[in-house]
Amino acid sequence: MKFFHKIINGCVGFMQKYLPEPFIFAIILTFVAIAVAIPVCHQSIAEVVSNWGGGVWNLLGFSMQMALVLVTGATLAAAPTIKKSINKLASLPKTPAGAIALVTGISAVACWLNWGFGLIVGAIFAKEIAKKLKGVDYRLLIASAYSGFVVWHAGISGSIPLKMASDVDELVKDTNGVITSVIPIGNTILDWHNIVMVVLVTIALVAINSAMHPKGENIVAIDPALLKEDDVVEANQNSPASTPAAKLENSRILSGILSLLGFAFLVISLFIKGKAFDLGSVILLFLFLGIVLHKTPIAYVRAFAKSVSGAAGILLQFPFYAGIMGIITGVGESGICLGTVVSQAFINISTSTTYPLYTFLCAAILNMFVPSGGGHWAIQAPIMFAAGEALNVDHGLTGMAIAWGDAWTNLIQPFWALPALAIAKLNAKDIMGFCLIDLVVSGIIIIGGLLIWAI
Repeated sequence: MKFFHKIINGCVGFMQKYLPEPFIFAIILTFVAIAVAIPVCHQSIAEVVSNWGGGVWNLLGFSMQMALVLVTGATLAAAPTIKKSINKLASLPKTPAGAIALVTGISAVACWLNWGFGLIVGAIFAKEIAKKLKGVDYRLLIASAYSGFVVWHAGISGSIPLKMASDVDELVKDTNGVITSVIPIGNTILDWHNIVMVVLVTIALVAINSAMHPKGENIVAIDPALLKEDDVVEANQNSPASTPAAKLENSRILSGILSLLGFAFLVISLFIKGKAFDLGSVILLFLFLGIVLHKTPIAYVRAFAKSVSGAAGILLQFPFYAGIMGIITGVGESGICLGTVVSQAFINISTSTTYPLYTFLCAAILNMFVPSGGGHWAIQAPIMFAAGEALNVDHGLTGMAIAWGDAWTNLIQPFWALPALAIAKLNAKDIMGFCLIDLVVSGIIIIGGLLIWAI
């Protein structure tokens, strides 16, 4: 056990020393992508810079979707009913190890349901526990809340499986005609192989996070007083609605009718017209659930406005990662694309059994440069599905291998931790040492699961 904690302390110390602020990390990755693309793809500096600048705005639509998933999920988590449930749950653990286990499990389940909701709920829940329980390491508590994020792309808000279940014309276009019909979530997210992997990864994270809790003087706790939210009530927030405008703002009937309209649309779209449960559906579901649970329009507006700050990292950094994607997908006079070179390198050493594994590893590497399911889809969909079909690998398995790879290295890619860190008032380097251990443990399970799935 002492040796185990020495490894943990070493990982924590390494990340504290060498991991820069997430925006700096994105800048460094940009320079690395440029430095690799020039010799590997035989591109000039002008061509690489042109590809970078041309890619900067290519993810605007997807960025908006990601921001809305996060903000609507965060706003839902801030609803009084949800917050009361979180407060009650925060009183359950009586030991630090129990607290870590509970945060990890709840975070994983919530992230599987909706990544934005899970990120925020996990961080809020961890903060509430830190207010109530003495002797718990606050860094590990937040790391545990973030660790459940590894099952995001294997869940019902995973962008890659949802894209596979969406519009068939777009699917044909994105895969260069390889896939000619939608892949239902029963073949991806709800396939029993994927469900078993999610369960095993969650159980493993609960166990390893609990075991990682520091001892004695190594515990970094936090003064609960520092975590108390500002209780100042906004002006007129609780005052009687005395004007027609104020009555509309505080009308539960208005919220109820609007939500009923939204739910009716979802029912018609999903169950009558048979459309796919895609990213837009996830956003609408959490939007109207939030409106219902906040009860009045003005309450939802205030909660939404407060949640928007959590999307700041996405809005700032996504253009830079889109620029990196431009470098990776861009082609100069040589006709060579960096993304194709990387993907083809893994394809060349694959068999029908190992192909999902190498697809996973390829996606994991690319995710460090493009932490976006949509970005991965743009890079890998035209290549990997064709190669998978040639090796007689099921399209659903290929898609989930990409999805798991995209999610896996998020554990050490600080981009997606930004909202949770903003809530916790910590830096990425405070939690990434623990997440590095989670990366190794979850990776073993995912690799084994994909190999079994491929048999």
